[in-house]
Amino acid sequence: MLTSLTISNIVLIDRLHIDFEGGLCVLSGETGAGKSILMDSLGLAMGSRSGRELVRHGTEKASVIADFSLDPTHHIWGFLRDQDIPHEGGQVILRRTLTQDGRSRAFINDQPVSVSLLRDVGDMLVEIHGQHDERGLLNAAGHRNILDNYGQYGPLTAAVRMAHNHLTSLQKQLAAEQAKLDQVKADEDYIRHNLEELASLRPVEGEETTLADERSRMMQGEQMSGGLTDVLKNLLDNNGVDAALRSIIRRLSRMSGQDKGLLDPVVMSLDRAANETSDAIAQLEETLRNLEFDPRELENTEERLFALRAAARKHHCQVDDLPRVLVDFEEKLRALEFGDEEVHRLKAEVVTARQTFEQAVHKLSAARATAAGELDGLVNAEMPPLKMEKARFQTHLEPLAPEDWHSDGGERVEFQISTNPGAPFGGLIKVASGGELSRFILALKVVLARQSTVPTLVFDEIDRGVGGAVADAVGERLKRLSGEAQVLVITHSPQVAARGANHWLIEKTEKIKGGDVYTNVTALDPTDRQEEIARMLAGATVTREARAAAASLMQN
Repeated sequence: MLTSLTISNIVLIDRLHIDFEGGLCVLSGETGAGKSILMDSLGLAMGSRSGRELVRHGTEKASVIADFSLDPTHHIWGFLRDQDIPHEGGQVILRRTLTQDGRSRAFINDQPVSVSLLRDVGDMLVEIHGQHDERGLLNAAGHRNILDNYGQYGPLTAAVRMAHNHLTSLQKQLAAEQAKLDQVKADEDYIRHNLEELASLRPVEGEETTLADERSRMMQGEQMSGGLTDVLKNLLDNNGVDAALRSIIRRLSRMSGQDKGLLDPVVMSLDRAANETSDAIAQLEETLRNLEFDPRELENTEERLFALRAAARKHHCQVDDLPRVLVDFEEKLRALEFGDEEVHRLKAEVVTARQTFEQAVHKLSAARATAAGELDGLVNAEMPPLKMEKARFQTHLEPLAPEDWHSDGGERVEFQISTNPGAPFGGLIKVASGGELSRFILALKVVLARQSTVPTLVFDEIDRGVGGAVADAVGERLKRLSGEAQVLVITHSPQVAARGANHWLIEKTEKIKGGDVYTNVTALDPTDRQEEIARMLAGATVTREARAAAASLMQN
């Protein structure tokens, strides 16, 4: 429940702190005392839209803090864990600040959050109902969820949602496969031509480097071979250098015998030179043999290399990527050959999934019809005590065309009323007057209270325009509702106020110095409660009879 509300610098409120209790909490006061400002402040803490006009004149920043104490089993704790928001001790503190330039900041347990997240959490904690409420029962967009929560058939709604998700997933797969097949069929000639071309080329990863190196080697060898041939020719011309050296060695050897060994060193050196020259010629001949190649081999190598590079340019890729491109074309051709089979399979699965979805929708629709009948009966039973005997309430289920069914089922749900016999049913806000609308909302909330998980309900002047027995019936139902949740009611009705477990008086005061006007809220003790209820009965002048009547109302 809401345990406290702290407001600073909101319009007429300077600084205000209210500690709330459980049960039926009554707030009353003269018209213009600031009750609407109190509701605006609470709405601000719940994530409602803000405007700079809420900031009190002459101040820079306004703030509202709403402190809640909740049961450990409330589903909000799981939500806060999912959002990584710390919490402890069963406490949730919502805070909102607003500056003169219109900037707003939101906090949950002192952790900065977005205003939308603050609104989501606020919706779990407080429901605010009034004659102009658009976030509660008057918003037809939420009627389906309200009916489903009342009917307590969660497994059926879950089954519809799961079946719809499965059907949607299969439909997306089918659309993708059909589009792929259509595209492949449109490009069939192109795919087959490129596949044949690449298959005949048979590209191998790394082949470009190998061919380029081989081509470079052969071209360099061709250039070197000519020069080495000339060198060898020079070495071998005129019987060759080796033969000339051998001839010289023989002559010197013959002469060596005449000079008693004088030429032996020369002969030995020339002999070594002749041997080295002979070895060099042999090595040169071997090198020339190794450099020999078939010109057709160079031609074939270049032809292969240029073909690979041309194919890479055609397909806008690197040469090493050509094997992957070949595989891609093979897969596209397989998709063409086997695509029809996959499409047929998915079509069959879609038919089965649609049947499952339709069966789930029919079951949910039947459960909704049953729950709607029960809800209508209970709400209409609340009408006579609220002096609306001629009014009728119905939960209108509008079937959708099968192609419009979605994850929430196959119908629109709207709460409708007819205020007079024979009058057509229509939406709550379109048909009912302010007082009637308030009573319809109250009747609905009384019936729905046991299924609601919101711990605090706020009714803003829901009893406006009614009095006497009707006001007493309103008070009785608010009291009954407070047994299921904390109820805050802003009221002008003494019959409603007399049933409160706690009572606060909202007053507008003026400071002597400066003439500034402020709104104050005071908790009333039993004596002050009696005086306030007497004022509500009598008006400006409280009489002895009014006090006696107030005491009687409180005692009853």
